[in-house]
This record gives sequence, structure tokens and C-alpha cells, in this order.
Amino acid sequence: MTMILLFEAIQEKNLKWDDVLTCSAYASSMGGSQVYLEENETMSVFELFKCIAIASANDACVVVAENIAGSHEEFVSMMNEKAKALKLKNTHFTNCTGLHDINHYTCAKDLSTMAAYLLQIGGTKLLSVTSLYDSYVREKTKQKFWLVNTNKLLKSYNGITGLKTGTTDAAGHCLCATATRDGLSLISVIMGCKSSD
Repeated sequence: MTMILLFEAIQEKNLKWDDVLTCSAYASSMGGSQVYLEENETMSVFELFKCIAIASANDACVVVAENIAGSHEEFVSMMNEKAKALKLKNTHFTNCTGLHDINHYTCAKDLSTMAAYLLQIGGTKLLSVTSLYDSYVREKTKQKFWLVNTNKLLKSYNGITGLKTGTTDAAGHCLCATATRDGLSLISVIMGCKSSD
């Protein structure tokens, strides 16, 4: 949903891929998966998107959220509004990162609906990043950072195009995978696995 609202902000011309955003103290304090953004560090929207899509960077998610909505809390409200608009039945957000919260939940069917919509609005720009096994950000600095995708299908499945992994102790290993073969595109969602295998 964070990527959905990012692509909508781009479509509505509220953000551009080359806009440079500044990391807040709150965004830099995120735990879990991160790219270790520091307070007042700047990064382009496109690089932040790569951090989110490839490395599930929670700090990058919050930077984007705050810049789209003004605050993380307001962005979460936008997420829940979009969930209603997409007619999601078993989804509620309390944050933009996916970090565990008992009131933050979704289901496989709702994730597949979100994925289908994201593919529709994201198109080749989305898939050009979600299909990457690895990439870099901060390439021209001393803090060059290697992003590695945890979607193992990128190395082993013919036609894989993405889309997004997610893992917490409570949720287990989850994957929303997208692939195209012979003109047929499919979405697969698997949740609650004990390992990434």
C-alpha cells in the first residue's frame, strides 16, 4: 500500500522521481529492515523507492510517507482510505512499514487485490525495480549501500517480475510474487511461512 500511494502521488504530480526528500528524526529511528538513513540525510524519490521495493527499508517508507501526507499518521489514514476504495475486506493499517502491530493486518486475497492495482498503476517502472535481485543507493558517496532482494524466486523462477516480500516474527515469511510467461501474468500470495524456503 505504501508503494501504491507513492505511484499515485507520482501520477498526480505531487511528487517526481527526481525530487530530493529529507529524512526526519522519526524516520531515521525505524527498526527492522532499513538503509540506515540519518536525520537530515537527503535521497531522491526514485532511490527511496528502490530501498522500499528491494530492501523493505522501513526508514525509506516513513520518509516517503511523511512527504506525501505531511505526517506518518496522516499517511496511515490515506492507506486505510485506499483500502476502502479498493474494497479490501480484511485489511487495516497502523503504519506504513508492516512492522508488527496487533491492529495492523491483511489477508492473501486483499494482498493480491493490492498487487493487481499496483501493477496496473506502476507498469514497467514498477517491474523494472521489483525484478532486480540487487542494486545500490548512495553510489557516489562513502556510504554506498548494497540493496539485496529477499525474493529468492528472482534467481530461480523463469518469468519472475517481483513483487514484494515481508517478514516479521509474528507474520512469518510472506511473499507476493508476480510472473509473466507467454503473455500470461499471474500473482501468487503466500503468508505465514516458517522459512523463506
